[in-house]
Amino acid sequence: MAFPHDNMEYRRLGNTGARVSVLGFGSWVTFDGQFDVDTAVACMEAARDAGCNFFDNAESYAAGRSEAMMGRALRELGWPRWSYVVTTKFYWGIHSGYPGMENTLNRKYLSQAIDGSLERFGLDFVDVVYCHRPDPDTPIEETVWAMSDMVSQGKALYWGTSEWTAQQIRAAIEVADRHHLHKPVTEQTQYNLLEREKVEQDLAPLHADTGYGNTTWSPLAGGLLTGKYRDGIPEGSRATLAGYDWFAERTSDKDLIARIERLRPIAERLGCTMAQLALAWCTKHPMVSSVITGASSPEQVNANFAALDVVDALTDDVLAEIDAAMATSTG
Repeated sequence: MAFPHDNMEYRRLGNTGARVSVLGFGSWVTFDGQFDVDTAVACMEAARDAGCNFFDNAESYAAGRSEAMMGRALRELGWPRWSYVVTTKFYWGIHSGYPGMENTLNRKYLSQAIDGSLERFGLDFVDVVYCHRPDPDTPIEETVWAMSDMVSQGKALYWGTSEWTAQQIRAAIEVADRHHLHKPVTEQTQYNLLEREKVEQDLAPLHADTGYGNTTWSPLAGGLLTGKYRDGIPEGSRATLAGYDWFAERTSDKDLIARIERLRPIAERLGCTMAQLALAWCTKHPMVSSVITGASSPEQVNANFAALDVVDALTDDVLAEIDAAMATSTG
């Protein structure tokens, strides 16, 4: 497939010169949890055929097996290394019970975590490495130095944050500026029609001041925004997976499901699915560098990336209609 893809928009990764597809593809939940490497290859190939160049992962996904699966898929696909962006995230750790090696951003953990990830991926470097959560028990100076060293050593090209507050990100940038280190360039925050406050309020001034990017996750709120939970929990859906009892409980919130159902007539009028409407909506925010999608089959990948056909239909009037539909009260 030739790049750039005609139907894909490529945005700057924060204030860097790197360009990422506005729709990305991530491995959370599905890789190792829901399918094997053959399906991973098929899904990644479908995403790339749609113009995707951004592939997201994390050390903690399936305790490292997700990185290994994506690495194997990349070898089977044989794409040139310059043609895609691959990311990972550190914080939770995969060595449960070992002091200082889980739920942390200390130098020892970070320095060894990147080496483990690169080995599992079978790569010389990752394009972006994120601090998966903030760590109040490690001095911010220690974390910033360790992340900057990763970049200086060529093990990562950029580093960023995930689910940090604007205040915490500003503190990291200040440390990096003071010591002439590599600064974080992008956040990875949950952002969807049900979770808006973090991006639209807390992080907005930071973006305006610094151009800080955001590769957002959970654009479909775990599948809630697809409308498939209207009549209960479908067999094989995320709500049926082990460890997702909290999500299953959310699907039984009748008021929430009713709010989501107000999107259905809007989607039908635009000739798209509710999922495509929700994905297209996420891309409209100027702070968003890439929206990370997930899928359990190549057919689902194709359906998700068809959301690109809906973006131009989301005029200001339609966006206002969506806001009104999602309001907690119809007034």
